[in-house]
Amino acid sequence: MSSVKRGNTVRRWAEALRALPRTLREDLVTSAADPAPYGRRPRWLEWRPALVVPLAMFALGILISNTNQYAFGYGMGIQLAILFAGIQSAAIVVALFRPIPAWWVSMFVTVVITPFAKAAGPGGMMFPWSRAGIAWSGAGIALQAGMLFLLALRVRPRIAAETLTISVVVGIACGAAAPWGRSNDVHLAVAVLVVAVVVGAALRGIGVARTQLVAQEELTAEERSRRTLLEERNRIARELHDVVAHHMSVISIQAQVAPHLVENPSDELKENLAGIRENAVGALTELRRVLGVLRSEDPLPQATRHAPQPTLDRLDDLIDNARGAGLSVTAETTGEPHPLSPGVELSAFRIVQEALSNAMRYAPGAKVRVEIGHHPSAVTVRVTNTPPERPAPPSLGAGHGLLGMRERTAMLGGELATGATPDGGYEVTATLPTQPPAPHA
Repeated sequence: MSSVKRGNTVRRWAEALRALPRTLREDLVTSAADPAPYGRRPRWLEWRPALVVPLAMFALGILISNTNQYAFGYGMGIQLAILFAGIQSAAIVVALFRPIPAWWVSMFVTVVITPFAKAAGPGGMMFPWSRAGIAWSGAGIALQAGMLFLLALRVRPRIAAETLTISVVVGIACGAAAPWGRSNDVHLAVAVLVVAVVVGAALRGIGVARTQLVAQEELTAEERSRRTLLEERNRIARELHDVVAHHMSVISIQAQVAPHLVENPSDELKENLAGIRENAVGALTELRRVLGVLRSEDPLPQATRHAPQPTLDRLDDLIDNARGAGLSVTAETTGEPHPLSPGVELSAFRIVQEALSNAMRYAPGAKVRVEIGHHPSAVTVRVTNTPPERPAPPSLGAGHGLLGMRERTAMLGGELATGATPDGGYEVTATLPTQPPAPHA
């Protein structure tokens, strides 16, 4: 069994080695950084225009240091020294936007200057701090560390590890061409580069985790909002099913009684009324079945479930209950009241009820005014409250008040306006048409 495991391990390693060239090509032969997680760019990328200036100052210091080393330490001449040092210094700024191409440019220059350093030999080294090797002088370490740090901020940890490995191998290989490099400086350079990559990868990981957390919070809020909307629509549907079921029951009874109110009713009349009653009973059965599904998880007591749905005739009782709870409420009715459909009556009552509940919850000590306006084609419900006298206690969750008002108003084809008043209070105004909206063609 152990030999089988060893064989599988060897096979996996062989497959990984065969896939290594393709992996490196896919990871490192590109000009783009990794796509932003959840489609969100890291917040620090918005600060790049402001980071260009301090990074350019850092690049200027690298330019001066490398120019001196290349011109006088490696003896390549001032023009070539400025060229190569300038390319490396520009690469550190470009790394802020295109990290992988900038890193490749830095590696290329490191390799190109190796013959000059080898030809110079130890006698050509003018600065003691430059005896760390070709790639890892003081300026070289700072340059590569900054390059790898910016790269690790933008790419996956695997790619950052690949670039770190290549940087170390190239640095050691180039340093081997100059035997005057010191091994203790090599250890220092490798340690600095590793720290730069680890810190950059850690910061990127923190940013990705925060992005995931924000995305999850937004998704949770969206799901909570959707669930709240469905719960409110479910509640409205239960109430309206009760109203419709009542009307279907009345239709069934009237169709059954109608033949007895006519002397010598014809067979056609009896047949039509029997058909009306049969359809009404069938529709009522289906409504009760759907209502049973809607109420399958309803926690309300059985007696409350089957209580009659309220209308505007019970508005005085609602206001009295609010006053009993400590809310100062005044009510006014304008216009000539006329019969309304059960849906309009129920919706108007619920809008007033939810507006009063919101006032008690969010405006403690405020005075509330309820106005019901009857018009020939609509009913206007207006509930206003003054500013609260004391801070409201924190809410324990998302409420259904405004959502329910909007759903009820939209269901009837009406309009709802809510918002703060100039004096700091709040106002809810709903216009409910008394006639159903015309069906769309």
